[in-house]
Amino acid sequence: MILADENIDHNLIEALRSVGIEVMSIYEEFRGISDYSIIEISRNPSRIILTEDKDFGEWVFAHQVKDISVVLLRYELKETEAIKKLSFRF
Repeated sequence: MILADENIDHNLIEALRSVGIEVMSIYEEFRGISDYSIIEISRNPSRIILTEDKDFGEWVFAHQVKDISVVLLRYELKETEAIKKLSFRF
């Protein structure tokens, strides 16, 4: 299961969902919560945090938060369509 941070484009979330990947959206369900709260939500049940926020790297490395998985996305908005086409072929 994926936990999409509130900065993840809704089109990407929908693309993941369209191929059967369960995605919980922070924007849809918990808008405005702290990064630490996102980490806590990601733990039970275990979810991969999908984000554009580099602060999660600080949580993992500087604060030594354990037992979380983070995927950091870096792309320009115009690349969204290409990402949807390439990334979700299984």
